[in-house]
Amino acid sequence: MIISSLGQGLLWAPLAIGVFITFRILDIPDLTTEGSFPFGAAITVSLMIKGQSAIVATIIGFLAGCVAGLVTGILDTKLKIPSLLAGILTMTGLYSINMHIMGKSNVPLLTQKVLTGYLPAGLTVDMQTIILGIIVVAIVIAVLYWLFKTRLGLSLMATGDNKNMSAANGINTDGMIIFGYMISNGLIALSGALIAQNNGYADIGMGIGTIVIGLASVLVGEIFLRGNNILVRLSAMVLGAIVYRFLLTVAMSLGFPADDLKILSAIILIIVICVPIIQNRIRTKRQLKKYLAQMEAEDDGSITSKTSAKSILSRD
Repeated sequence: MIISSLGQGLLWAPLAIGVFITFRILDIPDLTTEGSFPFGAAITVSLMIKGQSAIVATIIGFLAGCVAGLVTGILDTKLKIPSLLAGILTMTGLYSINMHIMGKSNVPLLTQKVLTGYLPAGLTVDMQTIILGIIVVAIVIAVLYWLFKTRLGLSLMATGDNKNMSAANGINTDGMIIFGYMISNGLIALSGALIAQNNGYADIGMGIGTIVIGLASVLVGEIFLRGNNILVRLSAMVLGAIVYRFLLTVAMSLGFPADDLKILSAIILIIVICVPIIQNRIRTKRQLKKYLAQMEAEDDGSITSKTSAKSILSRD
């Protein structure tokens, strides 16, 4: 179970990192995810069926995701369409494009050589998946770590932190937002390409719920790994994807049918959103109780301060 979750989590990790870039770095809720994920899968599988190598097809799948992000970025920044709606528009358009690319709702890989086929044949399927995932994730993290140390990467993070201040300092904020969309959706499409090869097919509906999966992976990772260092934050996304897949695997082993995976994903997301909120409330109440006890022991607090603290403690 652990081995299987590790392999699957590593293949889903680029999706988590892609969602992290828009959701955390740029502070943008991007729903293009649910279109770019199957877009990368459709492009990759279609090219492989036509005789293209898995490596080249996967790279083109990544670039196709970047194009999807470019469209959303232009809709958001140049046409001034709200980011949420811009993502929905691109996602909706990609559904028809994916159908045209594949020609039907489901396209299987038959005798085509997938990426794991380039690894030693003596390894088990799970070990091949893990090794492939480690290679891909290592490359992605290394490139992004280098990128975020450059002026371009720092400008991207500055735009996400404070768009107005960044513009005042001469940063092309619209260009940075478009670039962020492109990198994010490129990684999401890359994950779709990897998952399609791992599953042996591309399906028109495989993108449904991927935004929930990505957000859950991001939030789970931030619970286990905290820090401001970009390397730590990127590693947290990988860990979050692995833990998330492990939770789903455990749920399936307990007898939950595969049809319930989407609602389980939503429940996991609700839990990981609520846990930090509850933890902050408990921490705040403990600090207030300690503060009240200290004031009463010293008999040195004003009536107003005590009343305010007690009022906060009495809240649900």
